[in-house]
Amino acid sequence: MEKNLNVIIEKCPQNHKCPAVNVCPVEALIQEGFSAPRVDLDKCIRCGKCSNFCPKKALVLE
Repeated sequence: MEKNLNVIIEKCPQNHKCPAVNVCPVEALIQEGFSAPRVDLDKCIRCGKCSNFCPKKALVLE
């Protein structure tokens, strides 16, 4: 069963540059301005680094 990375927009403060974007080893997280990041599922390797890094738990690997 393959996991997916989901962004829980309600948990994301959307008032700063998302620090998890820089943690992604394959640049699968994309953020425009201060909006919640979105995931490029074609690039995402589902490693969990961003979900472990996000202090608000807005990125969930399930």
